Amino acid sequence: MTTTALEYPSVKLKPKEEGRLLNGHLWAFSNEIAEPPDGVEPGALADLYHAGKGFIGRGFYHPNSLIAFRLLTYQKDDVIDESFFEKRFREALSLRERAYPGCSAHRWIFGESDRLPGLVVDRFGDYLSVQILSAGMERLKDVILAALAKAVPARGIVWRPDAAIRSLEGLSEDAPSAALGDIPERLAIELENGRFEVDLLGGQKTGFYFDQRDNRQALAALCRGRKVLDAFCYSGGFGIAAARAGAREVVFSDSSRAALELAEDNWGQNNLDVLSTFVEGDAAKLLEHESPGGPFDVVCVDPPAFARTKKQLPAALKAYEKLNSLAIGALPRGGIVATSSCSHHLDRETFVEMLRRASRKARRPVRLLELRGQAKDHPVLLAMPETEYLKFALLQVM
Repeated sequence: MTTTALEYPSVKLKPKEEGRLLNGHLWAFSNEIAEPPDGVEPGALADLYHAGKGFIGRGFYHPNSLIAFRLLTYQKDDVIDESFFEKRFREALSLRERAYPGCSAHRWIFGESDRLPGLVVDRFGDYLSVQILSAGMERLKDVILAALAKAVPARGIVWRPDAAIRSLEGLSEDAPSAALGDIPERLAIELENGRFEVDLLGGQKTGFYFDQRDNRQALAALCRGRKVLDAFCYSGGFGIAAARAGAREVVFSDSSRAALELAEDNWGQNNLDVLSTFVEGDAAKLLEHESPGGPFDVVCVDPPAFARTKKQLPAALKAYEKLNSLAIGALPRGGIVATSSCSHHLDRETFVEMLRRASRKARRPVRLLELRGQAKDHPVLLAMPETEYLKFALLQVM
């Protein structure tokens, strides 16, 4: 049954709180709401109005969340149904197909950047991995599943309700499960960086880190004939890209035995005639002491998010500084450091300043070759700094 616009309850903002939303931001916070509707369940569809009673947009209202309203559309005649989502899904797919022609593995939906707040979908050919992070999207799971199936017929779909951030919306953190079809234990995808096996039910995030795919190519171009350390390697993406580009030797390091085993399997998938070593252990400790297989010409450090909340940022900056100073200090003159931060609380300017401090701490001058962000299938909505989270730098030790 089609829902009519008249059925949506109204939410009113306090005076002078509409500017950010009218400029393209998609969130209204709880302290900006003047007149919340009574009896509306978390994640229910509603209409947002500013204090002058003008219509702003339609989206999800949550009475108990810091993010009280998430905008889906600025059009008052939009009905939020299966057709609405199918249209959005097709628009998002068009961008990915232009960005990576001929490749059916990508981040298909990137939440707010695709005007679908709280929804993440990764595509692995005939299989989809779906992550829901907002109560509104959770209420519409069946609608979303039907719309996805219409946009791209899939053999299997996995729900990934295992993100801790779901608790902020009052959602449970559960184990991944099959929502459609039989999910293989592993499936293989082909990217420009190589061939990779993916664990959709047990892997990190939604199964693969698509956000670094362009950065892997940028680093690989500097690795011909070099000895490379891929620290925090997970499935081995950077090291494999480097080897395919002509690196003479690659050492993979990760504290997770399961991650190393996946990296080893991926190495085998690519049939590379390059010397490789796999080391289980903490990357910082390996760099602090004499690293197995060292010294290196290229060091890649891609750690997990050290700052998952704003309160954790000061401690995270110290950890990033220490790690990067160790990486810089482990290299000879002319060596390359590829370094990342996926903490969205750490902005680009602070990231670069941290690298300056790391250089001083290592007592080694470095120059910035390139400062990059997330891949093209993770676009940044300019009105929402929250959608830009990945920082990636290529440095040369002088």
